[in-house]
Amino acid sequence: MAGVAAGLPAGIRLSDHISLGVIARAVPPERVRQVLAETGKASERERDLPAPVMVYYAIALALYMGSSTREVLRCLLEGLRWLWGAEAVRVAGKSGISQARRRLGEVPLRRLYEGLVQPIATPASKGAWVRDWRLVSLDGSCLEVADTAANRSEFGVPGASRGASAFPQLRFAALVENGTHVLFGARLGPYAQGEITLAREVLAALRPGMLCLADRQFFGYALWRVAMDTGADLLWRVKHNLRLPREAVLADGSYLTTIYPSDKDRRRAGARGRVPAGGCDRCRTALSAGDHDPRPGQGARGGTGRALPRALGD
Repeated sequence: MAGVAAGLPAGIRLSDHISLGVIARAVPPERVRQVLAETGKASERERDLPAPVMVYYAIALALYMGSSTREVLRCLLEGLRWLWGAEAVRVAGKSGISQARRRLGEVPLRRLYEGLVQPIATPASKGAWVRDWRLVSLDGSCLEVADTAANRSEFGVPGASRGASAFPQLRFAALVENGTHVLFGARLGPYAQGEITLAREVLAALRPGMLCLADRQFFGYALWRVAMDTGADLLWRVKHNLRLPREAVLADGSYLTTIYPSDKDRRRAGARGRVPAGGCDRCRTALSAGDHDPRPGQGARGGTGRALPRALGD
């Protein structure tokens, strides 16, 4: 059965069109042109859809994933004309859109993301802070991508109870600023690539002054040390059967411990940490922060399991 082209929500106002054009204010045109020049993707001649317009188009597609690509382009061009003038951009046909997207590629978009997408919480942002720490979460998930031969080759198709899934999927890991749901430091890979592998690159986006939450599947000596070396503080869940000896009990009921790569390495230097008091039968938490217990419940929402679904609008 033929599909019906999706449109933007009913009752859309002129301000909704303009908001798409205002992307150009959040992502400055001069920065876009600089990245296009650095990546060799700047338009060599005038086209109906020059490279800078396609950059904003790709961003708009991510904001309006439930709408058809042609409808998003129409609204984007209305916004850009409002900003740049009525004759700034001409509408291209369907084949022209595909060709323009292919010319642009993914490299300029990745460069823009890495340079511009950062935590944005202010001191007034709710749920973004615990005492003086900026609260972020490490998490991962999978996303379906278009069913093309190139995507199947690059990302792979997960198995299913009967054969394989209908669409290829990519796996990604990212840091999420809890109060604003901004995903930063994200890394993408094939479906078969593990979240732990991706997380090693993601942790490079941590900074001193952040408190990073993570669920227990991420905890391991190597990844813990990578995260500690960034200067951020950590509050990670660990498996209940992990051996964390009590080396010194503190006044708040937590205790100091040393984390080792394995039991055979306990004679070598390990990574210092704290285990907060409390917990449950199935899990505990390990903490690298200094003299205070920053666990959620003191001005922040607890848990990391819903960090990405909330940030992705689920």
